[in-house]
Amino acid sequence: MSKFVDLTGRRFGRLTVIKRKKTDDTNRTYWICQCDCGNIKTVEAYALKIGRTKSCGCLSVDIARQKATRHGLRHTRIYNIWRNMKYRCEHKDHPQYIDYGGRGISVCEEWHDFMMFYKWAIENGYQDNLTIDRIDNNNGYSPDNCRWVDAKIQGNNKRNNLIVEFKGKPMTISQISDLTEINYEKLRKAFHSGRIYKMFNEEPEDSEV
Repeated sequence: MSKFVDLTGRRFGRLTVIKRKKTDDTNRTYWICQCDCGNIKTVEAYALKIGRTKSCGCLSVDIARQKATRHGLRHTRIYNIWRNMKYRCEHKDHPQYIDYGGRGISVCEEWHDFMMFYKWAIENGYQDNLTIDRIDNNNGYSPDNCRWVDAKIQGNNKRNNLIVEFKGKPMTISQISDLTEINYEKLRKAFHSGRIYKMFNEEPEDSEV
């Protein structure tokens, strides 16, 4: 068994070790560290010693920012999409953190490098009128769970949408409105009153809600 080494007070990149974290895993040692940016991160001792983890994640952001600056992309729309994606998942002071990082939504390791995200975006249909959308709202941002869509498609994929089974398929109220040409507000009121199924099955389209 290797001799225990107390890392308290030592610096590793941007991280300063505060104290050891108690764990039931007797084979690994974890340390609670404070990053120069102020964030707290728990890191395995081995990752600190070999230099695999040097910050809370802000270092990769800064490196990506430098790359973007060198490539003239820092002030572009796609760079802002990438930056905001990371911030709402990783920074508790972001106003949308509760709906993203706060419920376990994360950005994959590959996309912590802006140029990797940029390469994926260009190769997968990025346009200035499209936004990034997670196919499964319960999973994070990664190449296999993201796509570029217009505002209407993204709106239909929000997890707070009203979903109704229509003609054997789950659809949003907005989608049903498009298909039936029934006013969206009329459908929404029918949904909340519990009359929407009766509306389709028994009542004519021009019936009052």
